[in-house]
Amino acid sequence: MEQRNEKPEADKGTLTVGGAIRPAYRWERGAWIFRDQTLRRVEILLDEAFRIPGTQIRFGIDGIIGFVPGIGDVLGGVLSLIIPLAAWIRGVPYVTLLRMAANLGIGVLVGTIPVFGDVFDIYWKANRRNYRLLTRHLGEPRQHTWRDWAFLALIAGALGLVFVLPVVVALWLLAWLVRR
Repeated sequence: MEQRNEKPEADKGTLTVGGAIRPAYRWERGAWIFRDQTLRRVEILLDEAFRIPGTQIRFGIDGIIGFVPGIGDVLGGVLSLIIPLAAWIRGVPYVTLLRMAANLGIGVLVGTIPVFGDVFDIYWKANRRNYRLLTRHLGEPRQHTWRDWAFLALIAGALGLVFVLPVVVALWLLAWLVRR
């Protein structure tokens, strides 16, 4: 079993792990991407960078790349993982992380429907929702509202239906075939 010295050496900023010296702060090199200012820019780029002239409708590159058949929504979903990853690293509660995952999942799933899904993505703005959840929970750590829990219950119920409905339909069809 590997021995760990969890106290960083003050002058070097390193840890001794199994006799090897490693950097003490694993996120230090890429920490700029998880700063508030960078995350806000990512949110704007993905969800609000452009405006349709003469309207208040804003959209970002997530809405644009969603029009690419097959990989557009998947690529948008991967780019959208930056904010939940930053939230996890910054210690946001798991219920909030689940809510962020649900926001992304809804956006990616509905986004796969041609045209309707792309319009839905423009209005849903999962990245804006997730950035707001991140800032709210960093400002009020470990405080969940009834809306957080209600949202998760609704998502759990919807997922339950998604899994149960095909089984019920299959059993109904089987019973119908047996009676014939």
